[in-house]
Amino acid sequence: MEFVNKEYLLLLLLLIPYVLWYLLYRKKSEPTMLMSDTYAYQYAPKSLRQRLTWLPAVLRMLTYSLIVIALARPQTHNSWGSRTAEGIDIMLAMDVSTSMLAQDLKPNRIEAAKSVAAEFISGRADDNIGLTIFAGEAFTQCPMTTDHQSLLSLLSNVRTDIAERGLIEDGTAIGMGLANAVSRLKDSKTKSKVVILLTDGSNNMGDISPLTAANIAKSLGIRVYTIAVGSKTVAPYPMQVGGTVQYVNVRVDVDTETLSQIAATADGHFYRATNTSELKQIYKDIDKLEKSKMEVKKYSKHYEAFMPFVMAAIFFLLLEILLRITWFRRIP
Repeated sequence: MEFVNKEYLLLLLLLIPYVLWYLLYRKKSEPTMLMSDTYAYQYAPKSLRQRLTWLPAVLRMLTYSLIVIALARPQTHNSWGSRTAEGIDIMLAMDVSTSMLAQDLKPNRIEAAKSVAAEFISGRADDNIGLTIFAGEAFTQCPMTTDHQSLLSLLSNVRTDIAERGLIEDGTAIGMGLANAVSRLKDSKTKSKVVILLTDGSNNMGDISPLTAANIAKSLGIRVYTIAVGSKTVAPYPMQVGGTVQYVNVRVDVDTETLSQIAATADGHFYRATNTSELKQIYKDIDKLEKSKMEVKKYSKHYEAFMPFVMAAIFFLLLEILLRITWFRRIP
């Protein structure tokens, strides 16, 4: 633990004169009962109340100390930890073209894909997992990491409107998406390296063909699992008509032959996912892959830790007040 405002801790030095005042002068300033002779009380037993007359003063000092510590803003410090685990390296390559808004999967293709992917990530605590997204272009949304909370946060922010808003070109660059994912795995030392490629279209953009990217993956020992997502014929798709959104059935143009060739070339499997349960099947197969031992590093960041001190200060203050007006009440 460390303190942001360490200078406030100097206020604890004020306790020294308070303690001296309490020990040396406080008894002299308190009312006393005048007695002609106190010999008769010399050996009288002391009650518990008499033995604990110092308690309110100690509670007051403790309250003051806790308030000063809270003002100094205690925080936990950054720390790194490591452990050995068995896992595999996985890159998810997800199509985010506007066609992923079709609603043959509920609520639509992109949200169904994200939901299943999130469930998969949450169940694989020891795997290095990253995310590539692509439409007419491809880029890495998240490099491989074991910090799955950060990965899930980035996954939840994936939208098809990045192509719709012109941030990247719309279309389906399967080869570029696969090549981007492969580039993240090329230096991996694990026994099992996997790309899970999910798309609902056929390659119509990009400078790298899907089969070229598949051959590169094969040469690097990377398996590629391909998923053709969506119904086999037509699917309801949202379209702007006169200022309103209407759903019209559009034909699904998935190049299943190319996706099958990619999977066969890179020693993977091809799946056709027409519903969410079929989409989940691929993730069950991943569990059968050979795992490698890897060192997993864990990083913890700062968080404010003053609240327990504040709560304790309030408790001791109220306790001191209560004792002073009840059990330790003095009548001059």
